Amino acid sequence: MNEEVLENRILKVLFSKEAIRVRAKDLGQRISHDYGAGGLARDVHGRPLVLICVLRGALLFMADLVRQIPTEVEYDFICVASYQNGTSPGAVRLIKDLERPIQGRDVLIVEDIIDTGHTIDYLKRGFLARKPASIRICTLVDKVVRRKMPIDIDYTGFVLKQDEFIVGYGMDYGELYRNLPYIGVLKPEYIQ
Repeated sequence: MNEEVLENRILKVLFSKEAIRVRAKDLGQRISHDYGAGGLARDVHGRPLVLICVLRGALLFMADLVRQIPTEVEYDFICVASYQNGTSPGAVRLIKDLERPIQGRDVLIVEDIIDTGHTIDYLKRGFLARKPASIRICTLVDKVVRRKMPIDIDYTGFVLKQDEFIVGYGMDYGELYRNLPYIGVLKPEYIQ
């Protein structure tokens, strides 16, 4: 399927490639500043911040974000599944765990979208049990209209107040549309 076919399935573009680039740069600068000397870092050994990318959706955002942080960082990946049929959230299950320990480390979870809050709550609780020095959350899109769990998000790219099914820039429907360079609303006829 070529990009033209994918683009014909998009009702409208919500966040352009350029808008995403600008927000990633802003967030990267804020994170760098916040974890600089005298900031939010709590690791008693002074080790770099560990960014944890939630696969697969946050991969593109994470890649752009880390390139905008001019200070030392490390990163790792975790993969969880929470959607049963592409649109309905189900029980969260771990697919791939971290490869290194985070005990005593400053941790920043990087998500593509937070909607109901169940997945990020599951991840945060699991990471807190591993005793990091600090843990914060960064998301590209905060879909507040669907929130069911109270979640404190420390870094937000965009707030989405309407309940629309969005794809692109890492976000998918049935594993498709992740490769679009922007975030758009999928036409209803392509959602089953």
